[in-house]
Amino acid sequence: MSQWKLPLVMVMAVIAAPVGAQAQKPSAYPAKGQSAEQQGTDDTQCLAWAKQTTGIDPAAPPPPPPQPAPQGERLRGAARGAAGGAVIGELVDGDSSKGAGIGATAGVLAGGARARHHQAAQAQQAQAAQQQHGSAYYQAYSACMQGRGYTVG
Repeated sequence: MSQWKLPLVMVMAVIAAPVGAQAQKPSAYPAKGQSAEQQGTDDTQCLAWAKQTTGIDPAAPPPPPPQPAPQGERLRGAARGAAGGAVIGELVDGDSSKGAGIGATAGVLAGGARARHHQAAQAQQAQAAQQQHGSAYYQAYSACMQGRGYTVG
């Protein structure tokens, strides 16, 4: 039974993970007696105008976020840890190599944690930028539809 725990946890995490929130097209309601045909024409024209004005096409897949250059956090952490460990090892028991090895291991772990933190922050910034672009597009669409006599909500 325990062999199924990890895959089950992974599946549950994927299912429960929030889907990237994306701006959704607001609804437009005729406020001046526009016909369904006129609303369809206005909708199409306002979507095109929003695309032209903002330069955003919500139907196109978003560009991939820029890949960060490797920062070398693990390597720098290992170097700092080895240096500190060597000094401590020399002071404690006269063997700097043991301390350097322990310090390097600890430094690699700390550097990896910093790298994961930086990657998560970059992913969050990319998602926020994508949401902001979608929001700008639909704000332009809403302004166009309101200008044509629709209530947008």
